[in-house]
Parts: sequence; structure tokens; C-alpha cells
Amino acid sequence: MSSINFPELKEKFEIQTYTNIKNMDRSIHTPFSGSPKKHPYDKSRVILVADPFTDNTFYYEFRGEDITCAEELASITNINGESIPMVRIWVKKQSIAVQCTPFIVDTIKRD
Repeated sequence: MSSINFPELKEKFEIQTYTNIKNMDRSIHTPFSGSPKKHPYDKSRVILVADPFTDNTFYYEFRGEDITCAEELASITNINGESIPMVRIWVKKQSIAVQCTPFIVDTIKRD
């Protein structure tokens, strides 16, 4: 008998979604999509990882009070069956946020 691999439950970041996005005023809000994560030390901030399964990714950091609403998007799953929830958040324009692109420092090799 073959064994069946079921997806495991992962830690879920709870966001209350707003259901009537049609009335969102795009002149004062900007959408960002990604996987939400809890901030490691500041509960008033939200981290949004743009592409969580990619090695070369970046993330955004927003203040919770600058996020007007959130929409649930389809979860993404990697080849190993790990699933990550995705959201689209609407942030007030002119808010201060951080965009971070981590990288490994190394020497550039020349041929």
C-alpha cells in the first residue's frame, strides 16, 4: 500500500479581510501582494514577502495603521507540497515603508 503525503499545517498570520474592494479609492491607496509574516519584534508592523519560495526575493515592511484592508489571494504551493497563503494589502499613499532585498556578500569572480 502506498502512503499518501498530505500537506502539513503551517503557522498562519491572521489578517481580517475586507470584502468590498470594488469601492477602494485607488487615488489614495496602493496594492501590494505577497505572503504576510509577523514582524520579529514589533507587533505594530507587518512584513510582506513578495515571492516566498524564491531564493532571490525581497520583502516589504509596513506599519499596521497604514494598511487600509487586505484581500486573500490563492495560496501558492511548491513542488514539495508546502503551501503558503498570499494576500493583497492596500496601503495609504505617502506612507513610509521599507523595501528590503537581502543578499550574500561575496567576491565577484572574473574569467
